[in-house]
Amino acid sequence: MFSPALADLFKMEKKDFTRTRKQSFLGAVLFMIGQLKKSLSVEIDGFVNHLNNKFSAGVSYFTASAFIQNRKKINPDVFKHLSSVIIKGFYRPDNDEVRLLYGLRILAADCSELTLPFTKELQDIYGVVSNAQKLNIAQAKISILFDVMNKLALDAVLGKGRAAERELALQHRRQWRKGDLIIYDRGYPSFDFIYEHIQAEVDCLIRAKIVHSTLVSAFVASGKRSLVTMMYPDKNQSFKGKGYQRKTGIQVRLLRVTLPGGEIEVLITTLLDSNKYPSKLFKELYFMRWGIETFIDELKNKLKIEHFSGYSDHTIRQDIACAIFISNLQSIIISSMAEELQERNEKRLYDYKVNANLSYGFLKNRVIELLHQKGSTELVLAELEALFLQHTVPIRPGRTNPRNTQKYRYKDKPIVTKNHKDSL
Repeated sequence: MFSPALADLFKMEKKDFTRTRKQSFLGAVLFMIGQLKKSLSVEIDGFVNHLNNKFSAGVSYFTASAFIQNRKKINPDVFKHLSSVIIKGFYRPDNDEVRLLYGLRILAADCSELTLPFTKELQDIYGVVSNAQKLNIAQAKISILFDVMNKLALDAVLGKGRAAERELALQHRRQWRKGDLIIYDRGYPSFDFIYEHIQAEVDCLIRAKIVHSTLVSAFVASGKRSLVTMMYPDKNQSFKGKGYQRKTGIQVRLLRVTLPGGEIEVLITTLLDSNKYPSKLFKELYFMRWGIETFIDELKNKLKIEHFSGYSDHTIRQDIACAIFISNLQSIIISSMAEELQERNEKRLYDYKVNANLSYGFLKNRVIELLHQKGSTELVLAELEALFLQHTVPIRPGRTNPRNTQKYRYKDKPIVTKNHKDSL
């Protein structure tokens, strides 16, 4: 955080932050890490007072206008870099806290729509769609690659509101590695998509509609529970620029999963070895994909990423990358508490987990201390861990809620206009 090289790497132009100002590169980054959801003037007052009271830092007040100008000089990728630093540290070979299944890192990828401020710039970049109230809104689509066992967001890609999910998901290849299993829902199965994973030596598990293809339909009709078979490209598929031809085949495994209500699900996977990966494993394995659904809910409803602190594409990307950094930081802290949580759970009727909503609130109030050069990191971490352990919630097994697919059908996604920030 405090290396001069960070500013050199992530300032937009070489001349930026070369003069002494009230707000430095680091000061602006720390300010953004505080998650700016209120009026900027209120956030600035709290930030300056906190630093001066806590560290006797002698930080001068700066105006909202000055910050807005400064943030234009900061590459949003600075937060991706900070995330990558803690993720790389977590996955080091000697870290016993890394959770794997059958030696595999279990990942999931999924997309979600984001309602953006209704500005011409964002409309031009991401496009306009109609909401349930027939209003035109600016909307982007975010694709996330998530480690569901270790609760880390490895990558996030922002695209147009009407971007194809598979195209966005393939941009996560920069984070794929041998030994990964990536889980996808029904929007992803295709020959081309699975072929890309096989070429990268990365396994995948994808849910398919029972009428997805003649191959899947024939498997359902066969009554078999598991089948290793060949998959071929679609007859109408274009082969221009592809690494395969019409007769190219890939070997996949089809699995039948029967849900409690009798509904049949079909899964397609590249995990072919039925001895190593028995059929009974896959129902629970696919269910682990729910972790990314929970993560997207946290991003939207706990970290409130759609409550953007500005109205430009540059600001949108900063806010999203910063929120993901905060989430990863929270997950790293919680993972270090796993042993103590387990010891406490041994004495309880139910297993307990950290209350995610409250933990983000506690972290927001202390993240500046945690990262500040003059702060005592060990003391702040100890305080956070104590608060996290004090506020846990039970995990009640077997609880289910009927899925209401119409729940958000008529939920109003309004036009997000300027000057809407709260002061309280």
